[in-house]
Amino acid sequence: MGLRAGPAGTMPPATVPAAVVLLVALVTAGCTDGDGRAARSGATGTAEAQGTAGATDLERRFERTVTAVLPSVVQISTDSGEGSGVVYDDDGHIVTNAHVVAGARRIEVTPASGGGPLRAELVGAFNADDLAVVKVAGGKPPKASFGDSNALKVGQLVLAMGSPLGLAGSVTNGIVSAMGRTVSTRPGGAFPGSTIVQAIQTSAAINPGNSGGALVTLDGRVVGIPTAAAGDPEGGGPAPGIGFATPSATVAAIVPQLIAHGKVTNSGRAALGVTVRTVADLRTGEPAGAEVVEVARGGGAAKAGIKPGDVIIAFNGTGTPTEEALTQAVAGQKAGAAAKVTLVRDGAERTVDVTLGKLPAG
Repeated sequence: MGLRAGPAGTMPPATVPAAVVLLVALVTAGCTDGDGRAARSGATGTAEAQGTAGATDLERRFERTVTAVLPSVVQISTDSGEGSGVVYDDDGHIVTNAHVVAGARRIEVTPASGGGPLRAELVGAFNADDLAVVKVAGGKPPKASFGDSNALKVGQLVLAMGSPLGLAGSVTNGIVSAMGRTVSTRPGGAFPGSTIVQAIQTSAAINPGNSGGALVTLDGRVVGIPTAAAGDPEGGGPAPGIGFATPSATVAAIVPQLIAHGKVTNSGRAALGVTVRTVADLRTGEPAGAEVVEVARGGGAAKAGIKPGDVIIAFNGTGTPTEEALTQAVAGQKAGAAAKVTLVRDGAERTVDVTLGKLPAG
């Protein structure tokens, strides 16, 4: 799955079932007496009243959540673009996506609920998880409350808050569509791309500028950082209702390291120990594997005898026709795990056993 970070994305063609509405005519015969009409009218009125009350209660929950969380969501403007962020603590640290601030020489933060811009500086970034921390100088917006993304359930209602298309303080709603996705965002400008594991898929609209904002449950807890929107490979535009957020569990693991050290000292992620590029089949032009360009000294690949020029075509039995496919396969593993890597060398296919290392900190 290949996605563009923030503004746009691309995904492999997916089958989307057409929505079919079945209209069923309910016909009542022979009920013409006054008592019958009164009974039916009363029952209908009660049901409508209950439905209205339920809708009103949900509406009020939405309003309470927005009121509680939106002051902690900010718009981030740089010399190269715009995005969003979430206030992490009382010291003015703000979480955002690494791609929002990559290469920025100037960073300004504006509270989504209003107020003037505040100057900010980059504290640190970890591109692999597409997370960064900036710190404001001067005023400090109120911090958000972060929840546990591991406790999310598919179907749970969520709100996405941020500044899509520069519209500060915008809110969209949807559900948690799926959990545990592994998605790759493509390089752009100074950002080298990322692979996010355990990503949250949501139907809440995520548009350009939402990147780095807040995915929030109705109890006012931030459970994810909206990061990427999927694109329709046929139409070329965004694919409605398919967005992805970096889970708060990843934020909890990475952000304190960035605040304390300006970098990540323990990535907690597996690494094969190679630099690769996608190569194509000369006959069909289709992606055919991930060619090894460089092997890290002392890494798992080097110890297993993998060499530059080898073309990796499968990882633990799953095909890896592209660089992104291999990266996603490795990202789903733990450091120290054993893996089987199938590769082609000098026209011959072979499988080697590799003990995965740890993704370098940075």
